[in-house]
Amino acid sequence: MTPPARTRSLGLRARSVWRWAILLLVGVYLLLPMVAMLDFSTRGAPGERSLESWQAIGTSPGLIEAIVVSLQLAALSVLGVLVLLVPTMVWVHLQLPSLRRTLEVICLLPLTIPAIVLVVGIAPIYAQVTRFFGGSPLTLTFVYMVLVLPFAHRAIDASLRSVDIVTLSEASRTLGASWPRTLVGVIVPNIRVGIMSAAVISIALVLGEFTIASLLNFDTMQVVINLIGKRDAGVSVAVSLAALIFAFLLLIALPTSSGRRLAPDSEDS
Repeated sequence: MTPPARTRSLGLRARSVWRWAILLLVGVYLLLPMVAMLDFSTRGAPGERSLESWQAIGTSPGLIEAIVVSLQLAALSVLGVLVLLVPTMVWVHLQLPSLRRTLEVICLLPLTIPAIVLVVGIAPIYAQVTRFFGGSPLTLTFVYMVLVLPFAHRAIDASLRSVDIVTLSEASRTLGASWPRTLVGVIVPNIRVGIMSAAVISIALVLGEFTIASLLNFDTMQVVINLIGKRDAGVSVAVSLAALIFAFLLLIALPTSSGRRLAPDSEDS
């Protein structure tokens, strides 16, 4: 092996070692709190382990209902923000490219507003929302759509910039497809990665949100976990860990299922 090739090989090995070392450190950093939560939630009598805290999840008052509400909120928020953002962003990219920066600034505004300020501003509005839609916690969908807007916009915008949607839309229209058919059948499959990323981020944010739901007096999963923690810390930690594991599995499952659906499409093409 020549000296330049040997030097290049050593450089690649060094980068590989650093890459794995960084991944290992990040993994330990993320897993240690979860291990500590598992240890705390399974403590029983001195020197013994118990699953009482985990078994109590199903019997804790209001917890299952709150989990169902949070899952419904996550699904509605994802559906709402995608229906709102995808057609709007596609239209701006195709017809009004000069408004991309304006749309980006509008979508990023929620990042600049603290949650407590946001609640103070929307509290009077929610008085009217409750009058028209009732006092269901599902009305939080409206404010959660605002919260996830910046993250969903970034994910979808990255996919739109990586695909030549102008050429795709022109080809589709030339072949006689309508605008709805072009959007659903041509553009959406090509930006599916961005849509799935937006969905995953939105679900994780909604499932972990506490401040707004608490201040507006709605019983979501995080609010009930907080209330349970005041009387039984073990159950609270067990539910929190279960929620983290669920979110982690969701982060893996959604992109994986999207990739599997893309594979047949790529083979057909």
